[in-house]
Amino acid sequence: MCPAENNGNCEKSRMEERAREINRLQKMLEGANIKLSSTVTDIMGLSARNLLELVTSNQSVTLERVEACMKGHLKASADELLLSLEGVVSPLQRELLAEVLHVIDEQTAQIERAEALIDKYMNNSYAEAVEAVDTLPRIAKTSAQQIIAEIGTDMSRFPSADHLCSWAELCPGNNESAGKRKSGRTNHGNKMLKSTMIQCAMVAVKNKKSFFHAQYQRLLVRRGKKSAVVAVAHSMLIAIYHVLSGHPFVDLGADYYNQFNAERKIISYLAKLKSLGWEPPLIASS
Repeated sequence: MCPAENNGNCEKSRMEERAREINRLQKMLEGANIKLSSTVTDIMGLSARNLLELVTSNQSVTLERVEACMKGHLKASADELLLSLEGVVSPLQRELLAEVLHVIDEQTAQIERAEALIDKYMNNSYAEAVEAVDTLPRIAKTSAQQIIAEIGTDMSRFPSADHLCSWAELCPGNNESAGKRKSGRTNHGNKMLKSTMIQCAMVAVKNKKSFFHAQYQRLLVRRGKKSAVVAVAHSMLIAIYHVLSGHPFVDLGADYYNQFNAERKIISYLAKLKSLGWEPPLIASS
């Protein structure tokens, strides 16, 4: 067993604790009527962090100081940022905000040290496995390490990809009686692996050029958001099984489902257009 396995789980716990502190910070800002999250994408980004330092200081929030805090490219203008910071912050709230920011900084430093330990003690086979899993779209290195920490690198222990998905409880449930299927809900399974895969799936579906986005959009209408994300996580785990078995990852593409029954789809779409009152233009004969 690689010494990095247990540390990978500890790192995930630290990241979850950091996420809770960031949520607590956001709640405190909302309580002070500061709408910073509506103007910046990442509330812990460099510009947002500079603005939070300005809020927790005893200095007045002016347009010039907001402009000095802006780093890189931001969608919001300085005037919009200034407007989002026009809240009512008491001296006690400033100290509490500063304390939460200090806790987040400590947790960030702990995560960085944990990542350094993982890189230091991870053997070659685990490092190669992490690199292979990282080839899937939108799977970060940290998530790849957490996945490898749970399933290992030897896929021969699973007869097939379906067995791996069944072990992780990311496959549809098998609740059937008298030939009638009652429910397809998944069971609990490996909580750490399942939550990591679902988080990766939620990020992967945002890549509009990938097969996972196409699968998500296809299932979203008739299955709902949660079931569609679980189905994508299931497909991603199948892909991980084959990648760790020595096969390179090949994205099927966002137009994968459009390649089947093209003629039937054209007829169906034309029928829907006609039902909405559209008529094909007449082509004049020569």
